[in-house]
Amino acid sequence: MKPANDKGAERLRRWRLVLGGEANESLGVTLDRDATAIDDALSALYGAGEGEGENRRGGLGASSPAVARWLGDIRTYFPSSVVRVMQKDALERLGLQRMLLEPELLASVEPDVHLVGTLLSLGGVMPAKTKETARLVVRRVVDALERQLASAMRQAVTGALDRASRTRRPKPAEIDWHRTIRANLRNYQTERHTIIAETLIGHGRRRSSLRDVILLIDQSGSMATSVVYSGVLAAALATVRAVQTRVVAFDTSVVDLSDHLDDPVELLFGIQLGGGTDIDRALGYAQSLVRAPHDTILVLISDLFEGGDRDAMIARARQLVGAGVQMIALLALSDSGAPTYDAVTAGVLASLGIPCFACTPDAFPELMAAAIRRSDVSSWASSRGFTVSRALSS
Repeated sequence: MKPANDKGAERLRRWRLVLGGEANESLGVTLDRDATAIDDALSALYGAGEGEGENRRGGLGASSPAVARWLGDIRTYFPSSVVRVMQKDALERLGLQRMLLEPELLASVEPDVHLVGTLLSLGGVMPAKTKETARLVVRRVVDALERQLASAMRQAVTGALDRASRTRRPKPAEIDWHRTIRANLRNYQTERHTIIAETLIGHGRRRSSLRDVILLIDQSGSMATSVVYSGVLAAALATVRAVQTRVVAFDTSVVDLSDHLDDPVELLFGIQLGGGTDIDRALGYAQSLVRAPHDTILVLISDLFEGGDRDAMIARARQLVGAGVQMIALLALSDSGAPTYDAVTAGVLASLGIPCFACTPDAFPELMAAAIRRSDVSSWASSRGFTVSRALSS
């Protein structure tokens, strides 16, 4: 390559890699061995095909060795963040889903959330010899997400539950004596060597759970990334004993995955990505799970493109809200920005008092804490910079 201090030569080299072999003559750049390998890796993915430029041959061919070699090359010459983008582009541009059906190729892939979504969508056609490798890949991503998100989830939700359940009129058995003493220190009577407890602090209810949370996850293909994050965050939420967590995946059918909350990998492999969408049926099942409406938070994670009876779905949502259920519609749970969603349905739900917005995974614990405290979730979302759907004018 050109000397590192020759900024002009380095700039030309980069432009040559961007433009391809047809720019050789105009730029007058000769690539060394490493730069040629980089150019070949880019050409295989982004080249326009035969005849366009010296190196822009395009395509990886049908052979597994060629794909494996390409995967190794991009891991050698590009940082992990770029590798993940190139892998995703390869799946979309070159139809390389087949490479994920071969364990030796799958083991070469840089794991990320998008890859997990692709693996879940291929679950039905994946050979048995590949499934174990796929589970290992998914486990690596899930473990990384748990390290990133689980602690924040537990801290945010536990703190919100503690404040939400506190009362100033506890029964004797429910008094929190440590907080009561701290709140009444100003009432210490020196002559009596005691504190006059004018204010009692305790916890008013002793149910098996203080909040019931139901996550309804749309498993249509467009929601793949949201599904992965939802599964990991649900498993983290389930570790908070004061919360009863239920996870339900749906397309045109409904599957309750709550029994797998102790293992998010098993939970994710219980999801079948790519079906249709029947939100009304999913809401009907969720309705059957509600035992204490005013203590239930229902989070619908969906782009709201209803394939069933839309009017029935709206009516069902109205019933849930009318019964006292706190309902939230997340249009996406991902880092990818504004999603594609049914804006009309979102506006109708917003008219019912159901906040509708897309949320990033790192903000989800804070969202759940706000819901548990019964804060204004729409205001919370707006304060975080999330775009909240507006209610339709009557």
